[in-house]
Amino acid sequence: MVTSCLSFVSLYGSFIRRSLTAAGLSSQILDVDADTTIHFWGPKPPSNGDHRKSSLLLLHGFGPHGIWQWRLQVSFLATHFDVYIPDLVFFGESISNSSERSEIFQASAITKLMEKVGVNKYSVIGTSYGGFVAYRMAAMWPERVEKVVISSSGVNMRRRDNQELMKRANLETIEELMLPETAGQLRTLLRLAVYNGGYMPDFFLNDFIDKLYGENRKEKLELLKGLTLGQDDTPTISPLQQEVLIIWGEHDNLFLLDMGKELKEMLGKNASLEVIKKAGHVPQLEQPKNFNTILYHFLCV
Repeated sequence: MVTSCLSFVSLYGSFIRRSLTAAGLSSQILDVDADTTIHFWGPKPPSNGDHRKSSLLLLHGFGPHGIWQWRLQVSFLATHFDVYIPDLVFFGESISNSSERSEIFQASAITKLMEKVGVNKYSVIGTSYGGFVAYRMAAMWPERVEKVVISSSGVNMRRRDNQELMKRANLETIEELMLPETAGQLRTLLRLAVYNGGYMPDFFLNDFIDKLYGENRKEKLELLKGLTLGQDDTPTISPLQQEVLIIWGEHDNLFLLDMGKELKEMLGKNASLEVIKKAGHVPQLEQPKNFNTILYHFLCV
């Protein structure tokens, strides 16, 4: 793979990190158990007597790690919350010697992280794969998780949903879509994920793949195969105790809007659905102002 000597991805990554630092967050690494180390961006530990805000956990999806997927929310949310943005295990700098690969394993690792930083209660927002992890955290630790936001995440998917997705992508395997190795494969992913996306040249897409998709490829493939949700012909989820906000892009072609509507009914009377127009699978990046306003009214009002 040939990449440009001038890496836009590296330059923009530096800009994102400076933005997070300006918002009061710092890059930190913690061993959450004997096997697993989590990298995250979060507030500095409070000094004695310092008042802590309510805590908010942002969980990213497959693809680029957390700060890339939440870059347009951090400054806004950090004025209202102590914001934590972890890299899920095998993304970014988070690693593990464990052989476990399910979203339940991810949920356990992030719960241990929050214990380590001394946060016992928090709300959680998960997008796509991160929504699977957020759902598991809310279901398994309802005494810790307060409000839940699930964005563009088909936690109610069936086996046939993956099969239909492969037909829309015109690909043979899920890893070709979710773990692209070529500019053509990444262009296919963007076509399905982004509403009205423009053309990007191969050198830019190759740079993106090289910098943000290259690490821990084998383990990420195992994560895809290790999902416990979506393996059956009927959804296996149950209602949650917490207030749940579901956010969906009207033109999401990875997880279709009908899945979001069904998910609202399955999660019970405490769930509501907001549909964002002119957005696909990443409404937090495509329509950030609208997305942030919806979050504020759910979490703060």
